[in-house]
Amino acid sequence: MSNLKRLSDIDVRGRKVFIRADLNVPQDDAGRITDDTRIRASIPGIRDALARGAAVMVTSHLGRPTEGQFSPGDSLAPVAARLAELLGQDVPLVRDWVDGGAWHRDLAPGQAVLLENCRFNKGEKKDDEQLSKRMAALCEVYVNDAFGTAHRAEATTHGIARFATVACAGPLMAAEVDALTRALAGPRRPLVAIVAGAKVSTKLTILRALAAKVDALIVGGGIANTFVLAAGGRIGKSLAEPELVGEAKAILDEYPGKVPVPIDAVTAKRLAADAEPVLKAIENLDDDDMILDVGPQSVAFLRTAIAKAGTIVWNGPIGVFEIEAFAGGTRAIAEAIAASDAFSIAGGGDTIAAINKFGVADRISYISTAGGAFLEFLEGKKLPAVAMLEARAAG
Repeated sequence: MSNLKRLSDIDVRGRKVFIRADLNVPQDDAGRITDDTRIRASIPGIRDALARGAAVMVTSHLGRPTEGQFSPGDSLAPVAARLAELLGQDVPLVRDWVDGGAWHRDLAPGQAVLLENCRFNKGEKKDDEQLSKRMAALCEVYVNDAFGTAHRAEATTHGIARFATVACAGPLMAAEVDALTRALAGPRRPLVAIVAGAKVSTKLTILRALAAKVDALIVGGGIANTFVLAAGGRIGKSLAEPELVGEAKAILDEYPGKVPVPIDAVTAKRLAADAEPVLKAIENLDDDDMILDVGPQSVAFLRTAIAKAGTIVWNGPIGVFEIEAFAGGTRAIAEAIAASDAFSIAGGGDTIAAINKFGVADRISYISTAGGAFLEFLEGKKLPAVAMLEARAAG
């Protein structure tokens, strides 16, 4: 368990509570929310504070607006409407909120408001001290329930926690930190990590950090292709980063036997739903082949590693799982993790999409809503927002 003061430990009756949530949800061109997972994940903390008699204000970032400028496309208006539906009560949206006003004076216990996109405020991303103090003055209790933004030191994730009278973690934040700490601080062995994705460069430091900690490091996607090259294999015209082959080879040499490299693959001449899948041994790839999934021999090896695991950490699908012909590897991984008795934690948007597609969500021990913060925590980095909450808890 982590050293955090938790919302559940705080008496909030009659107090104004400021909750930083992660409500950065995807929307279609018409502004309709296409996936409300993050909104639903934020509900328990908000509902708890309301039920215990707090006057609640919630804020989040959405998109990448220009600081200091309101833009309708980045407004939290659709989020306010969805929050109201889920909570079963009105959730007014407050536009210019930093310095309080009538909305703040009138906010009563049991009521909730959504404060407009925090990134509309100049100084938010730079963790401006004066902005943080003004925000802290709005509340008696500050709650960070946005683990997905914990790797960023910003005014609503970090600065306000420094100046608020009370600063604590919401249930989502606390659960995420607890789960990741359990997976990494004293894991049941063997510890198996699955890290996949398009680019080695974006995950190279985490691959190196994890290789030192884990008993097996399974790589997939474009990352695996770079390791195939490093091991002297063929990848045709597959996505890879040849300039990082040296780095990948260094990991293979430093940790022999720890990073299994695919030996067969499901290939095609092009990436398309109607492309013809062809199973090939890695050494038999043609120059115009694309690796779009791992083959059954590689899958069998990976299944064995997962079956032996005591703890499993998963970030990223290992093939183009969105296309059924190339979904076999990711499906096999998902089902192997689901069938395992290991403590399993999975995170990242593509990973969650795969988990939902293959219907294994109820058999993963913990599913993280975070992407970047999840990876940085795995890497062993201290997340600024978590560090601030720990400092406040320590007094």
